[in-house]
Amino acid sequence: MKSRLVIRAGAVSTVLAVALLAACSGPTGTNTQNTQNNSAPASGDLKVAVVTHGTAGDAFWSVVKVGAEDAGKQLGVGVTYNSDGDPGAQAKLIDNAVSQKVGGIVVSMANPDALKTSIENAVKAGIPVITINSGGAKSAEFGAMAHVGQEESIAGEEAGKKLKAAGRTKLLCVIHEAGNTGLNQRCDGARTGFGGAVENLQVDISNPTDIEARIKAKLQSDTAVDGVLTLNPQVAVNAASAIKGAGSKAQVATFDLNADVVNSIKAGEVLFAVDQQQYQQGYLPIVMLKLFKDNANTLGGGKPVLTGPGFVDKSNVDKVAEYAKNGKR
Repeated sequence: MKSRLVIRAGAVSTVLAVALLAACSGPTGTNTQNTQNNSAPASGDLKVAVVTHGTAGDAFWSVVKVGAEDAGKQLGVGVTYNSDGDPGAQAKLIDNAVSQKVGGIVVSMANPDALKTSIENAVKAGIPVITINSGGAKSAEFGAMAHVGQEESIAGEEAGKKLKAAGRTKLLCVIHEAGNTGLNQRCDGARTGFGGAVENLQVDISNPTDIEARIKAKLQSDTAVDGVLTLNPQVAVNAASAIKGAGSKAQVATFDLNADVVNSIKAGEVLFAVDQQQYQQGYLPIVMLKLFKDNANTLGGGKPVLTGPGFVDKSNVDKVAEYAKNGKR
């Protein structure tokens, strides 16, 4: 098994933040609007650009954004958040950050090859880069100093094992973003862990009505499907509704967490959520870049800093629900 560094539940990030606050008294960052693009920079002598592939209105990425901004405010780091689901547009956002001579870049790589040149140019310009969420296998190759996220194949494998243990026999794995390598890795991992029949279904995250219709149609045409694995919390809610509409007895499990999934787990509509604790994917890179600037510290030792997988089910959902209400889980 590969050696992996795991940072659990926010405890280490909190300790790091407290230590930094004790060591330096830089001004705190100003609050930013909760939008997908062009958030205003906070004050501070370190400016960090966070550039993700999140699409507008995706609750998962709003939690990443909150994590980055919280760290910025606590550490006196200026944080701007921009995102675009189109790989070419995301590359341009990275190029813009380089031209602005920021002190650090945090970037998700759903489509690593499309971002390769932009990230390598940032590194050549002397800007430290930390990758998050996806594209970890290419992170070091492109010159990034670290990767923060979860290993998608491992997380998918564990999800597949849990669904098998729950008695499921045929699984539908719903992919919501075309070209996102991490999503395919999740389904491939689930196929390995499940050990039975697993079929992929492609949907479009920007069209919830169509998502529900496609899942419903599949369940009606193939009544042997008794498990649905979604890779996004919003899609999980659509899947639960599709199951009701199809009169199916299939069970839903999902990757990632939001308040709706928490409520669905409580109601028994979602079996479990694979929690990669995306708040930490926003928070930890800001801490790491601050430590690197102030003390030449690095984390991970060449291995990814893992934020998951954790699992949320009926046994622990009440505790997690407290934080989901605050937009931090």
